[in-house]
Amino acid sequence: MTDPASGPLLGGFPPVLDTNTRILILGSFPGVASLAAGQYYAHPRNQFWPLLAAVLEQALTTLPYAQRLQVLLDHRIGLWDVIDGCQRNGSLDSAIRNARPNDFALLRQQCPQLHRVCFNGKTSAKFAARFHAAGFDTITLPSSSPAYAQLSFAQKLVHWRGIIA
Repeated sequence: MTDPASGPLLGGFPPVLDTNTRILILGSFPGVASLAAGQYYAHPRNQFWPLLAAVLEQALTTLPYAQRLQVLLDHRIGLWDVIDGCQRNGSLDSAIRNARPNDFALLRQQCPQLHRVCFNGKTSAKFAARFHAAGFDTITLPSSSPAYAQLSFAQKLVHWRGIIA
């Protein structure tokens, strides 16, 4: 197996947000399927889109990707990752090496109404204290990843409903 630290630097996706964004969901870094598709949460077994569909009571999973993103923005929800670039074999967060975090310095200017930052899983939640110290309401959510199987969809959904509570 190739050492992930010797592989190419992978780049993440730009943020999906606007000046009306009030809630930001931060993941860790796109998995292999997402990078290949050029879409957040593209792995068919990732529960991100079904969870948000249930929270927002919208048929997100049946919509084309661009429309899914627009529905999020219409609900004043933004999407981004904590890591801008890294080296990694596979999709597991535990395999991330040489991570370069995203620059959140201008987030308040870009999203003046932002008040809640939600972290999709433990890896992204490592940034929670930084956002909390900056005055944001923070929530750590159980990961939507198919690799996180300790909780059922229904159990995860209980926590994910806190996004808009």
